[in-house]
Amino acid sequence: MAPDSQPADLEPIAPEEAVNWYLEDRAHEVSENTIQAHGYRLGHFVRWSDETGIENLNELSGRKLQRYRLWRREDGDLNNVTMVTQLSTLRVFIRWCESIDAVESGLSEKIMLPSLAKNEDRREAMLGWEDAKQLIEYLRTFDFGSRTHTLIEILWHTGMRIGAAHSLDVEDYDEKERCLEVRHRPDTGTRLKNADEAERYVSLSNEVCDVLDGHIQYKRISSTDEFGRNPLFTSRQGRLRKSSIRDNVYQVTRPCEYTGNCPHDREIESCEAMHPDKASTCPSSESPHAIRRGSITHHLSQDVPEKVVSDRMNVGLNVLEKHYDRRTERERAEQRRSYLDRV
Repeated sequence: MAPDSQPADLEPIAPEEAVNWYLEDRAHEVSENTIQAHGYRLGHFVRWSDETGIENLNELSGRKLQRYRLWRREDGDLNNVTMVTQLSTLRVFIRWCESIDAVESGLSEKIMLPSLAKNEDRREAMLGWEDAKQLIEYLRTFDFGSRTHTLIEILWHTGMRIGAAHSLDVEDYDEKERCLEVRHRPDTGTRLKNADEAERYVSLSNEVCDVLDGHIQYKRISSTDEFGRNPLFTSRQGRLRKSSIRDNVYQVTRPCEYTGNCPHDREIESCEAMHPDKASTCPSSESPHAIRRGSITHHLSQDVPEKVVSDRMNVGLNVLEKHYDRRTERERAEQRRSYLDRV
């Protein structure tokens, strides 16, 4: 068979039409959030097909999918972890296309996923806005006011470090002023990374206050720590340990938890990352620091001034730019354009 010839039994279908069929078919099997996530990722594939003149999926080959792989990495400035997520969704879609005679059988197996070293990109990883929005919407719908929900809302909304979240007491929340007071209290068991310089008031949105109110009134385990303080985040033994906070975050940021779908094409029930102690082994689970990095990047992407972000998140301007700002050069250019358009 010539390289670009196609089997006679394939039935023509346009990329966009195939994606729409796929999403409609999967809508009966997975959550709405999963459908939205798949639609977003496959939208890039449709865009690439338009740009390269592919009007019929019958034309797809392993070589063309490799071209898309290279294009997608460059177009989105994506790291290996994100590429695995994107390509896993494409692989599931192409496998579905095989079932309707839209592409040659076995084509999905030609989509090669990047190999990930243990904890690869953990330092540079971040929870992106789309994933954070999807996660928070899920928690607000199905787990409102729980300890995990409240923790995720605060980490994302304030961008604070895990040590700051660990240090919070119920009394640090001012319902009327809609803010949290972050304090350095080493004498009673909680420290802040930058000590007294990290003390600050952090304003909260009405939505986050609603979550805090629900947690404190209905879901918080009534418990004091060894110093007689009333921690905001508790276990039956007292203040929730930092290690437990990390575990909670790793567990809830596994995509299967809030989408019902595995972007890595694993069997969820038998996946080792489903064990509570192994959640961090999921390639797409995130650490509290990844949420902090994502929150900072999102604030900057929304044109919040760097000085405001610096003060709110307690991070120096030089460190902010070097280690936390994960906007792509394209995103920065578009933001500069929005300012120039006003001139």
